[in-house]
Amino acid sequence: MHGCRALLCFTAVLIFEIVAQAAPFVVFPKAGQLPSPDGRFVVRNIDRKAPLSEYVGIFHSLVLEDTASGLSRELCEYVGVAAVAWAKNDFIIVTQYVSKRTSRALVFVADNSRDPVVIDKALVTNLVPLNLRPQLRENDHVFVEGSRVEGETLTLRVWGYGQHDANGFRWRCEYNLLESGISCEETNRP
Repeated sequence: MHGCRALLCFTAVLIFEIVAQAAPFVVFPKAGQLPSPDGRFVVRNIDRKAPLSEYVGIFHSLVLEDTASGLSRELCEYVGVAAVAWAKNDFIIVTQYVSKRTSRALVFVADNSRDPVVIDKALVTNLVPLNLRPQLRENDHVFVEGSRVEGETLTLRVWGYGQHDANGFRWRCEYNLLESGISCEETNRP
């Protein structure tokens, strides 16, 4: 039970940092739903129904619903919590906290005209210059959090700590959604 409390406290700190950094993010499943700025769509949380005796593995889903037609599609499944925000009326940014050691960012297009983009520790490691890779490979806590989309550029916060960086590291990264390229710069700690 003590481990669960630690995970919940750690997750609460992470969520507070995201919400403090980017006001439009809401935390699911608590939020329940998040309408697009123009009201055409709404992101909803759906809890998977299963008998208490059955372990289902995935506990929640994020679903995008067209408010005019009522049609919906599943965006993703998640365990624990997910921070979600709209970028204008077009993009949905999701940060999934996969465990107390890692998170990943996902970007969905509301009109489903493009495949979703998933940016995690492995992808960032492959895309950054060789001299930055040890910070990702040799730290056991690495978080990739989406913050905003402007045009075709997704801004990310990548941070972590562990054996390589006992005091932690923080980067601000820009990921090009069309070219799948990334550039990162070190930022000062808050």
